[in-house]
Amino acid sequence: MKELKHLNTYFVKYKGMLLLGLVITICARLFALITPKLIGDSVTLVENAINNGVGDRAAVEKQLLINIGLLVGATLFAALFTFLMRQTFIVVSRRIEFDLKNEIYKHYQVLSLAFYKQNRTGDLMNRISEDVSKVRMYAGPALMYSVQTITLFVVVISYMYSQAPSLTLYTIIPFPILSIAIYRLSVAINHRSTIVQQYLSKLTTFTQETFSGVSVIKAYAIEPQINSEFVTLANESKEKNIDLVKVQALFFPLMILLIGASNLLVIYIGGNQYLSGEIEELGTIVEFIIFVNMLTWPVAVVGWVTSMVQQAAASQKRINEFLNEKPEVKNNTLIHTPIQGKITFKNVTFTYPDTNITALKDISFNINSGETLVILGHTGSGKSTILELIGRLYDVTKGEILIDDKPIETINLTDLRRAIGYVPQDAFLFSDSIKNNIRFGKEEATDEEVILAAKLASVHKNIMGFTKKYDTVLGERGITLSGGQKQRVSIARALIKDPNIYLFDDCLSAVDTETEEKILNNLQKLSKNKTAIVVSHRIAAAKNANKIIVLKDGQILQQGTHNQLLEKDGYYKELYAKQLLEKEN
Repeated sequence: MKELKHLNTYFVKYKGMLLLGLVITICARLFALITPKLIGDSVTLVENAINNGVGDRAAVEKQLLINIGLLVGATLFAALFTFLMRQTFIVVSRRIEFDLKNEIYKHYQVLSLAFYKQNRTGDLMNRISEDVSKVRMYAGPALMYSVQTITLFVVVISYMYSQAPSLTLYTIIPFPILSIAIYRLSVAINHRSTIVQQYLSKLTTFTQETFSGVSVIKAYAIEPQINSEFVTLANESKEKNIDLVKVQALFFPLMILLIGASNLLVIYIGGNQYLSGEIEELGTIVEFIIFVNMLTWPVAVVGWVTSMVQQAAASQKRINEFLNEKPEVKNNTLIHTPIQGKITFKNVTFTYPDTNITALKDISFNINSGETLVILGHTGSGKSTILELIGRLYDVTKGEILIDDKPIETINLTDLRRAIGYVPQDAFLFSDSIKNNIRFGKEEATDEEVILAAKLASVHKNIMGFTKKYDTVLGERGITLSGGQKQRVSIARALIKDPNIYLFDDCLSAVDTETEEKILNNLQKLSKNKTAIVVSHRIAAAKNANKIIVLKDGQILQQGTHNQLLEKDGYYKELYAKQLLEKEN
C-alpha cells in the first residue's frame, strides 16, 4: 500500500472537492436513513391499529399517506445527493488521472536515451494507459465507495444500537469474519494483479512491434509464425486473468452468505426479543431487516474496493518504478547560454551503459565556429556516437567536450539542443502531414519557409507529385514515403530550424548521387557561417570540408583536409579511388 502514497500530493491538491464530497455523502446517508425509519413507523402504526381495533381508520390512512410522501421526498433527496457525490469523487479521479498521465509523460521526456534502449515501447505505453486507469479506480470509485460505506456504517449502526443494542451486536457478528476473509483474499489479488499487468505489458509490446514491423513480416511470409506466438502469449495472459478472476469471484458469494446470516439472526433473535417484550414494536425488526439489506451492497463493495485498491497498488508500483528513474543526462543550469558553434573533444572515451561497448577511445579534435567537419569510417566505428555526444544524448565516460570553450555539462541543455539541427541516420517522421513534419523544426514557420526548406532538401518536386501535396498525411514512421524521401524531409526539418550547428548522420545514404550533389551544394551555402558535422560513407561529402576525420574501432585513424589525405596512403585514398572508379563505370 505504500506505493499509493505517491497520490497523496493529488489528494491534497483536490482536498476542497474531496471534503465537499464527504459532506454530500453524509447528507445522502442521512436521507437514506429516513426510509427504514418511516417504513418501521408505518408497520408499527398498522400493528397498533390492529391490536387496538381499527379505531379512526381515516387518521391511520392519512398518517400512512404522509409517511409515503415523506418516504418519496427522502428518497429523491438521497438520490440527488448520491448523484452529487458521484459527480464530486469521480470528477476528482478523472483530474488525478489527467495529472498523473501528464506527470508520467513529462518524466518520460526527461529520461535519457539509455532508458529507452532498455525498455520497450509497449511497456511504456501500458504503464501510462492501463496502469494509470487502475490507479484512477482507486482515486475515484474505490475512494467514493469507501467513504460511502464508512459513513453508512457509522450512521446506521449507531442508530440500530440506539434502538436495540443486543440485537445490533448479534447482527454485526458476521462482519469480523468478513474482514479476515477480505484480508486473505486481498493478498492473493495483489500478487495475481501484478502478474496480470506484466503479461498485459508483454502483450502490448508484442502487438506494437508486430504492427510496426508488418512490412518485414509480410516480406518474409511469417504471418503464421507471428500469429502462433501471439496466440501463445494471449493464452498465457488469459490464464493469468482467469487466475485473478477466480480469486475475485469468491468475494460476492461470501458477502451474500454473510448478509444472509445477518438476516437470519435478525429474524430469529429479533423475533424472540419481540415475543419476550424486550423489543416493543414489530416495526423495529422490520427496520433492522431493511438496514441489514441496506448494508448488503456496501459490505459487498468492500470486497470490490479491496480488489481495486490491490490492483491500483500493483499498478502504482509499476508506475513508481519509472517515476523513480533518474535521468542520466541532467540540465545543470537554468541560465541562458548563447551557442556560437565551436566544438572541442579532449581525450573523449565513451562506453554505452546498456551494452558496455566502448564506442570511442581517446578521441580529440577541434572545430571552429563556421567550419565543416566530415567523419568517415566503417559501420560501428563510432561516427554516430560523436553526434549523440554533441547533442548530450549521453554524457562522456572519460575526457571532456567543450562548446565555445565551455564544458558541455555547464551549458543550458535546452539552449544547446535548440542550437542544433540534427538529422539522424534512421529518419523518423510522425503520423502527420508533410508540412507539419517539416514544421517540427520551427513550429511558427510559414508555408513559404516550409516550401523553401523542401526545395533546399530537393524533395519539393516529390511532394508536389502527391494528390494533397504538403497536406499529405504520412503513415506511421513516414511509411508513405520512400527511404530517400524520408531522409530529405528529415533534412528539410533541420534546415528550416536555421540552427548554429548542423549534425547530419549519414542522412544521404538513400538518395542518388545527383540528388546528393544538389543537397550538399545547398548545405554548403546554408552552413557558410554555421558549424556542420557530416557523417558519410561518400567522398563527395568531404571534398569541401575544413577537416576530415577517419574513424576505425572508435579511434581516429586519419585526419586532415581532402587534399592532405589524398597525399597519404590509407583508408581515405583507397575509398576515393574506389568511388571514383564506380562513378566512371
